Amino acid sequence: MNDVFTSPEGASAVERRYREYLESWPVPSEHIRVPTGQGETFVVACGPRDAPPLLLLHGSGANTAMWRADAAAWSRHFRVHAVDIVGEPGLSAPSRPSPASGAYASWLDEVLDALGARRTSIVGVSLGGWLAVDYATRRPERVDRLALLCPGGIGRQKWGVVIAAVLLRPFGRWGLRTTMKLALGPAAPAATPQARAFGEYVLLIQKHFRPRREKLPVFDDDTLRRLTMPVLAVLGGRDSMLDSHETRRRLEQAVPHATVTLLPEAGHLLQEQAAPILDFLRAPGETRRHA
Repeated sequence: MNDVFTSPEGASAVERRYREYLESWPVPSEHIRVPTGQGETFVVACGPRDAPPLLLLHGSGANTAMWRADAAAWSRHFRVHAVDIVGEPGLSAPSRPSPASGAYASWLDEVLDALGARRTSIVGVSLGGWLAVDYATRRPERVDRLALLCPGGIGRQKWGVVIAAVLLRPFGRWGLRTTMKLALGPAAPAATPQARAFGEYVLLIQKHFRPRREKLPVFDDDTLRRLTMPVLAVLGGRDSMLDSHETRRRLEQAVPHATVTLLPEAGHLLQEQAAPILDFLRAPGETRRHA
């Protein structure tokens, strides 16, 4: 973890808290370590072994802890594999290959092969959404369904939050909190002790994590047309990190069979999506677009 953190002490603090979340996983689970060309990859698996596979890919500056509640619901119907993306603040290797190289698709090939998942559905958030689209367009024969939450690489990436983060960093904890509110948008307040505790964990990560600096490649229309499987995209209308309106427009034009749901008042953090995603993942046949 150290190479993606500002100090070994910061890495240790984040890891200790992360392991507490893993130990309190809400359903029986397994911890799997997969050797790959990008280094060891950590996976939390739960749900019946003979159920259809479901791969979860978190966003940047996060790890599998973000999926705890969702994985508990989805694991009743799927064999859930929540993957710590390499180069992020989880328990996978710190490797960060070029996004344009095809290395991430090869990495996911190795992970899925080791998990025995010849085909899988995928849920991806932000950076994880970009990885999911990248994989599904390169390996469409291995993807059953694709659920995307504020995916990168389709709509324009915004830089205002990045600039604000640099300007606010000298202001310590207040600066971190303000940056996170700007980045995640008008999410519902943390009403429970568990939600507030997780918010503190997110702040701990942001205090010590070295974020990715490279811009994610934007998928062209021809690439998006390779998404021949059922696709669900849920977008926040007030996303301060990605142009969700452009994402919707491009998906509607290039992937006309996709379901595109724009939540007008939501930001980059989308809440209470476990049920609609589960409905999509379990639905027979094709999907349709929502206005």
